[in-house]
Amino acid sequence: MSGTSTPSSGSPLKNDLFLRAARGESTERPPVWMMRQAGRYLPQYRAVRAKADFLTMCRTPELAVEVTLQPVELLKVDAAIIFSDILVVPQAMGMELHMDEGIGPQFPDPLRRAADLTRLREVAVEEDLGYMLDAVRLCRRELDGRVPLIGFAGAPWTLASYMIEGKGTKNFHVAKRLIVEAPEMAHALLSKLATVVGNFLVAQVRAGAQAVQLFDSWAGALAPAEFRQFALPYLARSCAIARTAGVPVTVFAPGAGWALEQIVEASGCDVVGVDWQVEPADARRRLAAHRVALQGNLDPSLLFGTPDFVRHRTRKMLDAFGSRGYIANLGHGILPETPVASARAFIDTVREWSAPASQPTVSPVPYGRSSAMLA
Repeated sequence: MSGTSTPSSGSPLKNDLFLRAARGESTERPPVWMMRQAGRYLPQYRAVRAKADFLTMCRTPELAVEVTLQPVELLKVDAAIIFSDILVVPQAMGMELHMDEGIGPQFPDPLRRAADLTRLREVAVEEDLGYMLDAVRLCRRELDGRVPLIGFAGAPWTLASYMIEGKGTKNFHVAKRLIVEAPEMAHALLSKLATVVGNFLVAQVRAGAQAVQLFDSWAGALAPAEFRQFALPYLARSCAIARTAGVPVTVFAPGAGWALEQIVEASGCDVVGVDWQVEPADARRRLAAHRVALQGNLDPSLLFGTPDFVRHRTRKMLDAFGSRGYIANLGHGILPETPVASARAFIDTVREWSAPASQPTVSPVPYGRSSAMLA
């Protein structure tokens, strides 16, 4: 692994597989990490969680960094992702946020009328979200160049859905009804969120994040026409702002695999996440003409299998994706009940894998669009 770049912590980056793959460069093997890799499936995480509630962990840099580092140290993943939550942005905009055990996030006073938008305040990212930026700075120092650090944020449509519904739901009927009955209000909210989210990602890069990811977790709640009108343009705007920071930007919109080409074209992202409902070979075929790296896509529920089963399914996934411009991951976040042995089998299988000698090169040119900022 090359380690020629020096991050702001002053330590050479010892493992740059993730950043090289995100730029479409050749790598010895695919890098691997897992969405929600710092989470309840790890006993060490549960030990920290027993001492502090979730939002306290998010708002306390030392605790956020402690759990961010756990999968790096325990599972040897190739990238760390800062521990936080996508809903810190609506909270920074003035919305009261509760995280109740067993219930999930709740906004007790959701946005239901155009007049409610006046309750949202302008966000000074460095001040209102400074605790997360402090966590990013501290984490870069603690990582000491072991692996890159990923920052993240929720995409505008997903954040708006929570802010309108007041909580996560199965069908998001309140948010979907609002875009039909009050599209002007929806566009005003989404526009405001797009700017805040983009600026937040840039601030994370300035604090030390070496890549960022946009999660449009509820993209699959929208029909194609509504996705193109209410999700995609604002996702693209946030991504465009984030890309000015000069690091690889990943976009992940689970449930909208039908729109992979449109997401890549509209956002200009460097990496596109592929969820577990899309065949790897199909994703490769559909995006062959695009300069973009792929990330994904093992179904997280498969990690409930035995380690041997996990290794078998992981190798099938790797063979289908190939090695160029590819980052191994799950097709959604790891589930809390996942056995650690199976998570470790997934990571170890990727770390030990090499492309078959007969496998053709997927593309003769790099996928990545941006020059990663490693310093």
